[in-house]
Amino acid sequence: MNIRSVIAALLTAGVVALAQAAEPVVIKFSHVVADDTPKGKGAAKFKELAEKYTGGAVKVEIYANSTLYKDKEEMEALQLGAVQMIAPSLAKFGPLGVRTFEVFDLPYIFDNAEQLHKVTTGELGKKMFASLEPKGIRGLAFWDNGFKSFSANKPLNAPADFRGLKMRIQSSKVLEAQMRALGALPQVMAFSEVYQALQTGVVDGTENPHSNLYTQKMYEVQKNITVSDHGYLGYAVITNKRFWDGLEPTLREQLEKAMAEATAYANGIAKEENEKALEAVRASGKSEIHVLSPEERAALKKALLPVHEEMASRIGKETIEAVYRETGFDPSKQ
Repeated sequence: MNIRSVIAALLTAGVVALAQAAEPVVIKFSHVVADDTPKGKGAAKFKELAEKYTGGAVKVEIYANSTLYKDKEEMEALQLGAVQMIAPSLAKFGPLGVRTFEVFDLPYIFDNAEQLHKVTTGELGKKMFASLEPKGIRGLAFWDNGFKSFSANKPLNAPADFRGLKMRIQSSKVLEAQMRALGALPQVMAFSEVYQALQTGVVDGTENPHSNLYTQKMYEVQKNITVSDHGYLGYAVITNKRFWDGLEPTLREQLEKAMAEATAYANGIAKEENEKALEAVRASGKSEIHVLSPEERAALKKALLPVHEEMASRIGKETIEAVYRETGFDPSKQ
């Protein structure tokens, strides 16, 4: 090969290398809720900031409303690298054998967002994320949706009202125990299937933050909503560990900055979005909304607190007690 051929080959190789370097890193971000929920808006904010801070070196593709994977499928897809980022509810880690996250499902363990954030932004939250790494998962952030309400086609104002009802839950042994403590029949079902199941009577009721009740139109097929604030629904934004560790360090720092700002945004709007959703449901006139009185709340709480002790062997007594210490919760005084 003469010198000209060598130079031409080198130039061609250089052009190819530059073209390859110019190809953006694609992050497929899959989730199961609507775009106009706190999680959906948080994902959109992350996309905006990630692409901005990396100067287009990263492209984030969002797949909302279970368009890519349903909630039972997305964890495996992440571990296999078919998607790079998901934001499952905190109940989804039990099947992986990481049961500490199920502490968030315990009824009435948090009275407000301030107590909750002591856990999610503190050392206990970091410890939980560290427990995911042997599973090939890197935890990036906790995102709020909000506190849950019950819904059904009858009023649910006292523990006895739940008896015999088929109540949809996401896959969670804690939520199964919660419904059984009320005398209800827990029905595990994918989020994308809930509206039709409520409409056809396959299930009688469910529990959700108001943003999910509204955006999924569940209120159209539920005559009664009880604002009970009995439990919390939040998400962990997670990524494939091998993918994340393989990123160029500067790019990873830019994405961490984008995630921190998207998290502040998502958690900042969650309460407001749920309040707006409840008002929209009220304005629709399709559901009667009941806010528990202090006496009704105390009766429901009394019926549900035994679930903490029942689930201690599963979640870990030390994890539950660590949450109690962070929040100042004393079960003996409830």
